[in-house]
Amino acid sequence: MACVRFLVSGRVQGVFFRASTREQALRLGITGHANNLADGSVDVVACGSDDALAELETWLQHGPPSARVEAVTREVLPQQALVGFVTR
Repeated sequence: MACVRFLVSGRVQGVFFRASTREQALRLGITGHANNLADGSVDVVACGSDDALAELETWLQHGPPSARVEAVTREVLPQQALVGFVTR
């Protein structure tokens, strides 16, 4: 199982981005979390299969309908044993 951190910037707070990300992650069998950051971006840590992470990354490029994603950066993380997918 691979783990990745995605940093998503743009209009991604106040548009149900974290909740929608959680729905996508659970659908894909991904564990981790999504957190709002003070600079207006969203930090997503996701662990799952390579295929599931690639699908999540594709979804993050657009997010929910009211979001306006400007950029998504990806950082590979060491494997982690995370349970569920939470938003903070």
